[in-house]
Amino acid sequence: MLYQRRVLILMACLAAAAAFHKANDADWREYNGDGARSHYSGLTQIKPENVSSLKVAWTYNSGGADTTGNRSQIQCNPVIVNGILYGVSAGVQAFALDAETGREIWKTNVADNAGTLSRGVSYWTDGQEKRIFFGAGKWLYALEANTGKMIRSFGDEGRIDLTTGIRRPGGDNYIQPNTPATIYKDLVIVGARLNEGETALLGDIRAFDVRSGKPAWTFHTIPEPGEPGYETWSPGHPRERMGGANAWAGMAIDRDRGILYAPTGSAAYDFYGGNRKGDNLYANCLLALNAGTGKLLWHFQLVHHDVWDRDPPAPPNLLTVTMKGKKIDAVAQTTKQGHVFVFDRVTGKPLFPIEEKPFPTDGIAGESLSPTQPIPLKPAPFTKQTFTEADINPWASNRDSIAAVLRKARTGSPYMPLTGEMTIFFPGTDGGAQWGGSAVDRSGIMYIPAKQNPCYSSLVLRPQKDRKYMNTGAQLYQNTCAACHGQDQRGSHDGSYPALLGIEKRLTEKQIRGVLQNGRGMMPSFNHLPEKELLAITAFVMGKDDQPATTAKAGATVASTEIPYQHTGYNRWYDSKGYPVSAPPWGTLTAIDLNSGDHLWQVPLGEYSELTARGIPPTGTDNYGGPLVTGSGLLFIAASKDEMFRAFDTKTGKVIWKVRLPAAGFASPSTYTVHGRQYVVIACGGGKLKARSGDKYVAYALP
Repeated sequence: MLYQRRVLILMACLAAAAAFHKANDADWREYNGDGARSHYSGLTQIKPENVSSLKVAWTYNSGGADTTGNRSQIQCNPVIVNGILYGVSAGVQAFALDAETGREIWKTNVADNAGTLSRGVSYWTDGQEKRIFFGAGKWLYALEANTGKMIRSFGDEGRIDLTTGIRRPGGDNYIQPNTPATIYKDLVIVGARLNEGETALLGDIRAFDVRSGKPAWTFHTIPEPGEPGYETWSPGHPRERMGGANAWAGMAIDRDRGILYAPTGSAAYDFYGGNRKGDNLYANCLLALNAGTGKLLWHFQLVHHDVWDRDPPAPPNLLTVTMKGKKIDAVAQTTKQGHVFVFDRVTGKPLFPIEEKPFPTDGIAGESLSPTQPIPLKPAPFTKQTFTEADINPWASNRDSIAAVLRKARTGSPYMPLTGEMTIFFPGTDGGAQWGGSAVDRSGIMYIPAKQNPCYSSLVLRPQKDRKYMNTGAQLYQNTCAACHGQDQRGSHDGSYPALLGIEKRLTEKQIRGVLQNGRGMMPSFNHLPEKELLAITAFVMGKDDQPATTAKAGATVASTEIPYQHTGYNRWYDSKGYPVSAPPWGTLTAIDLNSGDHLWQVPLGEYSELTARGIPPTGTDNYGGPLVTGSGLLFIAASKDEMFRAFDTKTGKVIWKVRLPAAGFASPSTYTVHGRQYVVIACGGGKLKARSGDKYVAYALP
């Protein structure tokens, strides 16, 4: 009798664990809603007929906003389980709230978070125990879901150092698990953001036991000798010489089949690959892995030998489409370049034709580019593919001078190789599609937020010097910091990379050193540099005399580099009034029927009110964050620079509700019900595109 009872209890626990991640419209149990990363909920209480009646139900001040420099953000898509909301603050602390009232239940006090960003947490249960997994700094934490306390039996007293196992000679110590981990049975599967320079760590995908934190499996995204794909790299142990190819954007999971779908990033260094000749598997791939073992099932490389930072920006979407009367379980991957690749989820067979098309190969000296790139013939791109003189903004205040510059630039191809000349990326280096991802509904329709702004860069020779003898602060700044903050320290025009001029008036020497050592937000750590080099950079940006940083006597040396060039920055191109130099739309929302591959509609996402007041139709704006689609035919999205939160009719693309947020919602919304009432919640963190920073979460519901 006792044995039978134990069997029944065990079966009940297993059933609860198996059922946990099944569709439950009352909850929003995972990043982007579910393992399919569908951004979809079947809830219908809020619908087109009553959405205009939405009111603020509660507001939560999460804390940690940088209200002076406006550099903090909240990119979190909160998780809601059984009436409890789990999220991350502007100060990168995990918290739990009563999802009905916004009352705080607990909040962490993690000090060692390196100023990272976070897109949320992961929830696991076996039907009895409940855990939250939270990435901050280089750590993956396991927390009690009820209390927020660290679970000391997990890893090293409640956390895992994610640099362990992926270090390499010449590598730094920078890793940020800022996208929530993926749960499969009793495994927590992790990818992470890495430095994008030559000192990047290895981008291996890893699984750990959810209870103990012990490693379960590893997939080498840069192969070892003897592993498939090794032949696509320059000979000579690529895992010792370079890093990257990391699954930073997040992963999708088909739990019924036990298949993990992981998009991988570019190999580092991002903009020159002369030291990594070949296609470079498994960088820039969509991987299908056995979720229990890490074994490769199939792969597709989206960009060969990437030197454009064109890695997939978001998790893929799992959905079911109907073709020729047959239902097919599919996986769809959007790209920064504006394409959608659609595959059979099991076999990896493309569901629409993909053609290897030729592109220019006249790159910088030493580069060895792929002669072709894979281009889907359907669906059509959801962004324009080139930027030429005919595409200049007709209202640009200095149109003639923009045209004059453009005539001398390298442009007109989606994969134009970087050289010493000004080279145009269109869309820009961060999309096209961006990390917010896309939504798919149950009928096979995909909804994609995107942006269409040109940016430019070029390659220049690194300062010629012998690292064993002398580096000045100015030389080190040009090698280390100029690509983002500008050679003149003026930062980027849109505020994505702040100006450093006058920083000594805002930060102390100790604070600047702390940022260099630990990183902050999107800035990586530079703690791999010798102490004297950090001191020299600090002195230089503070305007002090430029002094030698290292000498042979001091013995501070750095491994020699294989990268002879550095790029001149992620330069977004604006006219003299601050608007993109390309013709609108600058931000879009596109609906594509993935059953047929046909576009259904495309509308602007966001607007500049001053342009609309002049009679110019809404142009759309730069945007970050994803959509939420509901069973009632609504699409909710913030994401735009104008600080608005909007609801669109999914059938027409028409805006049918909008409200101004306390700060821009550069995040993805969630929806859920408590006691029969439906809520929609969005994080309002701002902090990008010169938008003010905030710390609020705002939930809306019908009266």
